[in-house]
Amino acid sequence: MKSDFRPEKKLTPEYLERLKEIVGSENVLVDPERIIDYSHDESTQSEWTRLPEAVITPTSTEAIASLMKFASETELAITPRGGGTGLSGGCIPLRGGLVLSLEKMNRILEIDVANQMATVEAGVTLGQLIQAAQEAGLAFPPHPGDESAQIGGLISTNAGGSRAVKYGGIRNYVRGLEIVLPSGEIIHPGGKIVKSSSGYNLLHLFIGSEGTLGIITKAIIQLLPAPAFSRSLVIPYADLDKAIETVPAIIQAKIIPLAIEFVEKDVIFITEEYLKKRWPSRIGQTDLLIILEASSEEELDCLSRQVAEVCLERGALDVLVADTPSRQQQILEIRSKIYEAIKPVTVEILDIALPRSEIAAHVRRVKEIETEVSLWLPTFGHAGDGNVHTHITRVSREGNRLLPLEESVWKEKAIKVKKWLYEDGLSRGGVLSGEHGIGVIKKAEFLQFTEKAQLDIMRQIKKIFDPKGILNPGKVVD
Repeated sequence: MKSDFRPEKKLTPEYLERLKEIVGSENVLVDPERIIDYSHDESTQSEWTRLPEAVITPTSTEAIASLMKFASETELAITPRGGGTGLSGGCIPLRGGLVLSLEKMNRILEIDVANQMATVEAGVTLGQLIQAAQEAGLAFPPHPGDESAQIGGLISTNAGGSRAVKYGGIRNYVRGLEIVLPSGEIIHPGGKIVKSSSGYNLLHLFIGSEGTLGIITKAIIQLLPAPAFSRSLVIPYADLDKAIETVPAIIQAKIIPLAIEFVEKDVIFITEEYLKKRWPSRIGQTDLLIILEASSEEELDCLSRQVAEVCLERGALDVLVADTPSRQQQILEIRSKIYEAIKPVTVEILDIALPRSEIAAHVRRVKEIETEVSLWLPTFGHAGDGNVHTHITRVSREGNRLLPLEESVWKEKAIKVKKWLYEDGLSRGGVLSGEHGIGVIKKAEFLQFTEKAQLDIMRQIKKIFDPKGILNPGKVVD
């Protein structure tokens, strides 16, 4: 189906001068050597790389409003960009035009301790928000990933991360937004409020909209009291099935950890070598990483014993405790750097989210396909919330050896693997993306597998907000 949204107006010298008047010449980049970093995100699909005609780095909402009004009048494509840490191609300027980077709008405007809320500009990074909250004795519960990710981008994808099992995704913590529409109008859905029954909920329409409906410029974020104590448990199992099948039992025991991750030893050992750091467990094939938090050491000890009992009853080989900040940090660093360690051989990361009860069966299907097509498919993820990350690679595995494949061979295999795994995930009540977003990389499958009525509604919404199709063209349903 051909899209109605195809702005391909070129940036003329006259337009360029007008842009400099709107945002300041120091905030307009056109040098290819300076703008090449804005042509991609952290995904591995180089075929989607596109160089923008210019990068705009405004410093105020008013400048963005004037920019959007000008873009609407001239039909210049605008691709919003946060920290560029995404994995779906959502910030790639597919049809040229302008990249609008929020990097200079990076102020923490307020930490409101009384209401336990932060007001921040969209370019504030996750790391900056976490630190500011900690300094005020508060916490930002979700940890959606790379701490260089920007808040606007995290909201645009409704990012999740390992802590969603207890705290949910970032949607649960967004109380208000400032948004510039494609017309240049500025709206402020939500606010420093906990509840609202005042008309249609536009706030949540923009969360997860991937920059296709408006530009997020500010956000009001809910914070919580900082937990007093935390502890990480590394729990090895002889096989993957037993590890994953333990997860529902933990939840059924009325234990809600901060995180429940599953990861296989082969990728742990690769990441150990990459970082020159050591994982605490040397036995078994698969580990659960369980993070607990509590208001007292006694409560933490009790939770740890309960988790250990559940896991050992279901085949765990051991329960290893990391209860010092340095030990916990080393474990979390190894887990968080797995993608970085295997990125050189990764073609695509899947982001399927399933009911927790279906994870084990889906991962078994991954292993069947891995054997059938002789392609290494390292799989790990957030077992607590059902989000599974299968990495489609360009290598096969024989024992501990990774063997490169010819491009034509791995490409053919990758197409089959992706199709089969999406079909399996959806047949189990899952969705294509739990936290990375659709962007352009998952767009074809999203259009294929989503009900036509839903797609029609989404396209109508897009047309209402962006009738000229200038905002992040080529993404999601466009």
